[in-house]
Amino acid sequence: MSINKVIKMSELYAPTLKEVPVEAELASHILLLRAGMIRKTAAGVYTFLPLGWRSLHKIEDIVREEMDAIGSQEIMMPALQPAELWHESGRWNDYGPELMRLVDRHDRGFCLGPTHEELITSLVRNELRSYKQLPVSLYQIQVKFRDEIRPRFGLLRGREFIMKDAYSFHTSQESLQEHYDQMSHAYGRICERLGLEYRPVDADSGQIGGKVSTEYMALADAGEAELVYCDCGFAADVEAASVAVDVIESDATELTEVHTPGIGTIAALAEFLGVPENATVKALSVKDADGKPVVFFIPGDHELNDIKASRVLPGFDLLSDDEMLDWGLVKGFMGPVGLPKGVRVIADESLKASKYWTVGANKKDFHFKGAQCGRDFTVDAWADLIAAKPGDRCKECGAVLQGARGIEVSQVFQLGTKYSTAMGATYMDEDGREKPFIMGCYGVGVSRSLAAVVEQHNDEYGIIWPISCAPAEVAIVPLTVGDEIVAPAAAKLADALCAAGVEVVLDDRNERAGVKFNDADLYGWPFQVVLGKKGINNGQVELKIRATGERKMLAIDEAAALITSMVEEERARFVH
Repeated sequence: MSINKVIKMSELYAPTLKEVPVEAELASHILLLRAGMIRKTAAGVYTFLPLGWRSLHKIEDIVREEMDAIGSQEIMMPALQPAELWHESGRWNDYGPELMRLVDRHDRGFCLGPTHEELITSLVRNELRSYKQLPVSLYQIQVKFRDEIRPRFGLLRGREFIMKDAYSFHTSQESLQEHYDQMSHAYGRICERLGLEYRPVDADSGQIGGKVSTEYMALADAGEAELVYCDCGFAADVEAASVAVDVIESDATELTEVHTPGIGTIAALAEFLGVPENATVKALSVKDADGKPVVFFIPGDHELNDIKASRVLPGFDLLSDDEMLDWGLVKGFMGPVGLPKGVRVIADESLKASKYWTVGANKKDFHFKGAQCGRDFTVDAWADLIAAKPGDRCKECGAVLQGARGIEVSQVFQLGTKYSTAMGATYMDEDGREKPFIMGCYGVGVSRSLAAVVEQHNDEYGIIWPISCAPAEVAIVPLTVGDEIVAPAAAKLADALCAAGVEVVLDDRNERAGVKFNDADLYGWPFQVVLGKKGINNGQVELKIRATGERKMLAIDEAAALITSMVEEERARFVH
């Protein structure tokens, strides 16, 4: 973002906080509040102050450059969306309580858009009528809304947030794949230009829909998302990862009942039997959409992945203790042998490799060893049910998977015809036949990316902005103001840098040197130039590089040219 004048700290609205806000847990939340870049308005709703807004605009500019470079065209759609469009797609009820709904004075239903698939589809179905007009890619940068049940972590999980969403329309899967690949590369470039350490990972499409999706995760210990990855290049969100799992068979080959008094958990069972948890089989009782009982069986050392399970059994819910009793199920001691009539069995596909299972005996205080599928019980369906975890094996190469945590900053989807079919959005093909658009969807969390950058780039003193999204590039810090030596020299240097196209902030406040130094580090200015009377008398200024802490003395007559050159070199690192 170019500016044509020096920013003076004495005029800047950037109130800092000395104390850590009570509600702030993550570094990004703490530092954005302390550095006066955001302020909380309500739970999950924030005001961006001037410095935060400048950084946010820089991120938007990077996103725009990358979108424009691949031929996507910017538009702006309303945040307020008619309910009838969501009824057309079928998502009005499916989206759930996170959808912010409202009714106007005429009793017409609306929602505040968390995303814009319905609106964009309704737009193009009236405008794009021929294959000759395709493909088309449109994007916007706009405020979105989601009624999070528990807003937290500042900008990382809010109820109001800024997002870039793009949508593409195609006549063939090949055309969609080509644009999907272009978007994927652009998203990688956006992460790199923001200075983010990231991984593209296979992901679940969630409420958006479609069968192919990739998330771009900024790696961070505080990230909410868990991922597994392999040196061969495979990486996936644990909710979407399909992995190979090591299971250990029971040492019994005949069905053997074992008295296990009070042993109602997998951990207790494994300890009681002296075996690892993956030598046991875990049971979870649920009911399907019709209220009929189903028991999932998974390796004892894994957890059920609700997203995968919902693909196999849409609309399932856990059975209550009373419902389990009604169906004759014994909590803590369920197994596939001798289940009550009418109870279906769905097992994780990894258990196929285990011939003999250690499972509950459907009798309080008893388990079975040596239960064999086909001999002692049957499985109604096999499916991928488990959440992956570090230590599982890569299905691509067989190596042991490593784990990490991340912040999802962007995601790309292949929607197919999910929305175009539901909403009657068609075009005329070469043979004069009506066909539904094949669609792609692509989102970047702009405000979330701002937080992710700070989460990765900070130290005990404050933010360490990459120059690409810093609110200003160089801070001029005179140790005295209002004098005839330091203040004029600082102003002259600031003006020279500004004239050279450098973004400059001048700390002209009448504050102690320690306050200015602390604030400079808290704000995270990439280059900090300190001017004192002694140095100027010796013809020198001190330059501090925030990222490394390196300090060097520069000749005052050469400082503007040298600093400009360093700024330009640093900028070049973030342009691809």
